[in-house]
Amino acid sequence: MNLYFLLALRRSPSPNPILVETFAILRKRGFNIEVGMGQDLLLQLGHMAVTRDLYVLKSHTALWLSLAEIIHARGGRLLNPFPACLAVQNKIVAVERMRAGGVPTPRSWVTGNPNLLRAIVEEHPVIIKPYNGGRGLGIRIVQRSGELATSRAPSEPVVVQEYIRHDDEVKVYVIGEEVFGIRMRSGDGRRWSCPISDEVREIALRCGRLFGLRLYGLDVIESAEGPLVVDINYFPSYRDVPNAAALLADFIEGYALAAASTRLRRKMGGIGTVIRASAQ
Repeated sequence: MNLYFLLALRRSPSPNPILVETFAILRKRGFNIEVGMGQDLLLQLGHMAVTRDLYVLKSHTALWLSLAEIIHARGGRLLNPFPACLAVQNKIVAVERMRAGGVPTPRSWVTGNPNLLRAIVEEHPVIIKPYNGGRGLGIRIVQRSGELATSRAPSEPVVVQEYIRHDDEVKVYVIGEEVFGIRMRSGDGRRWSCPISDEVREIALRCGRLFGLRLYGLDVIESAEGPLVVDINYFPSYRDVPNAAALLADFIEGYALAAASTRLRRKMGGIGTVIRASAQ
C-alpha cells in the first residue's frame, strides 16, 4: 500500500523526528512511504494523477492546501479530509464553527479595520490574529485603544479575541480517540506532560466531531469560566507526547486499511450490480 506524506519544508537533517520514526514503523509493516516536500515541487497543472492509496496532509502551506484540494476533487483519499483542513486553517470559519457547536472559546470578532475595535479595547485587552496564520506568526496583543491608531491596517482580515491573561497554556493532542496534554509555560517555552480533565477531553473530541478531524491539536487556556480553546490545527507536531510515533503509525495504518476495505466493498458492490443487471 502506497502512502504519500505532504510536508512543507525539508529541515536539516530530516523532518520532525516523530514523523521519521513513524515512517520507519510503517515501512517495517510493509507500507511504501513517499514524502513530498513543498519546496522541491514542480508539477504541471492538468497532468496530476491520483496514484497513491492514501495522502497524509501534514503541511499548512497554501501550496499543499491547493494541491490537496485537487487530490480531493479527483477522488483521492486524504488524512485528514480536505474540507476539515480547509475549515480549520481559516480562523474565521473555525471560531464560528466552534462557538456554534458549543465549544468554549474567548469572545471573538472579525474585522478588516482594527480602528473599529476601539470601544472593545477600552473594556479589555484583545489579541489580534491573521485569519489564516499559524505558529504564532503575526499575532499581537493590544492593551490600550491608543495602540490601534499607530498600527498599520492589515492587508487581510483578522480574528480578534478577548485576551485572557494566563501563565500556562495546554497543548492538547488527539490521535483518533486518544487525548494527551502537554502544559507549556508562557515566556520560557518549557513543556511537560499533564493530565487531561474529563471536561477538556470532551471538548477536544467534540472539536474533532465538529470538523471531521482525527489527527489534530488544540491550544487551551484556563479562565475564570473554565477551559477555553484559543486555537485548533490539523496534524500538529505531537512533540513530547509519550510513544507518539507508534500511536501515529497504528492510527495511520488502521485508517489506510479501512479506506482500502471500503473501496473494495464499493468495487465488489458495483460488480454485483453489473452481474445482476446482466442476468435480468
